[in-house]
Amino acid sequence: MNPTELKNLLSALTRGDLSVEEGMERLKSLPFENLGVATLDHHRELRQGAPEVVFGQGKSIEQLLLIAGAMQGRGSNLLITRLDADKGRALCGRFPEGEFDELSRTFVLLHAPAAKRGRGTILVICAGTSDLPVAREAAVTARTLGHEVEEIADVGVSGLHRLLARGESLRRAGVIIVVAGMEGALPSVVGGLVAAPVIAVPTSVGYGAAFGGVAALLGMLNSCASGLTVVNIDNGFGAAFAAHRINSPGGTP
Repeated sequence: MNPTELKNLLSALTRGDLSVEEGMERLKSLPFENLGVATLDHHRELRQGAPEVVFGQGKSIEQLLLIAGAMQGRGSNLLITRLDADKGRALCGRFPEGEFDELSRTFVLLHAPAAKRGRGTILVICAGTSDLPVAREAAVTARTLGHEVEEIADVGVSGLHRLLARGESLRRAGVIIVVAGMEGALPSVVGGLVAAPVIAVPTSVGYGAAFGGVAALLGMLNSCASGLTVVNIDNGFGAAFAAHRINSPGGTP
């Protein structure tokens, strides 16, 4: 239940259009609903301004269909991350109004368009094409949460002029998410060019000594660009949610 729905329910009670018993029936599974295999947090949107997001990896198709059906039944927007193609197709088969993005491995089912929020554009930059799945996960998440998103791909430090040519987008952004593998240098470069908050996402892209993203992670944590925020390896969703908190009214610029 989101704030608007709760206000409408309370207004209906006040006007007498809804009985106390009917109101209690609607609220009985607030703040959570136990499905046996999952306990859905329906109160999260009231607390955080965003509904619960489902991590799809490790869940069976049957479990995901059950969870998605329960969320849809409560009128909640739904984002499921880390889906393989079989799970994505199964969800689209049951919920044809939803959208599966195979690149980002996300499934989005909107009951209603997310309320527009944000004090500026969230800019998602990736160093190389191989980083696109993580960058797209961040972009899909931010859009689902109601933010305007701009994406820039393949502007890594091996050809820095490609990034510098996008100066207008860099200066216009309210928050910037920078996704990079290999040595993870791109966020430091961006952090030294802009005043906006920069969130760095290391990816597991790279040769042997990249150690599955550990090299990029350590490089970002040791960045000389002041104030750089770093999330976990391949965590595009986490970066987007951090950007959501920063870019929303009341967030810290």
